[in-house]
Amino acid sequence: MNTQYRHDLPPKDAFFRLFESTGWNEDYQVDRNEIYQALQNSWYTISAYEDEQLVGFGRLVCDGVLHAVLFDVIIHPDFQGRGIGKQITHGLVIKCIAHKIRDIQLFCAKGKIGFYEKCGFVKRPDNGPGMEIKMKYPPK
Repeated sequence: MNTQYRHDLPPKDAFFRLFESTGWNEDYQVDRNEIYQALQNSWYTISAYEDEQLVGFGRLVCDGVLHAVLFDVIIHPDFQGRGIGKQITHGLVIKCIAHKIRDIQLFCAKGKIGFYEKCGFVKRPDNGPGMEIKMKYPPK
């Protein structure tokens, strides 16, 4: 198969179907308009297509100088293991390098640390900086 990579946003419905394939929406409970708004607020995106079907995606949120965070690297389960995720991740890192971004972080799905280590990322030490708060909506 010939995978084509694009930098424009994918169609809303196509992305929502891809996002739903992850199971993440069981926690997030976002609709197609909310998730698409998140995409529109991205600094840079890469979409992967095979025969015009959206099969992969990744995005960066960035301040343009110091920090970038890689989000939503998603490869449809039927297309995993073909190097698409590696190409997307590499493209996102190259964009940061081209803009001299000093710090690239990512949110990694459970069980995917090994994949990102192969892409050059290192796990933050247990005593390293960083915390998060997870909000459930609607709040109880």
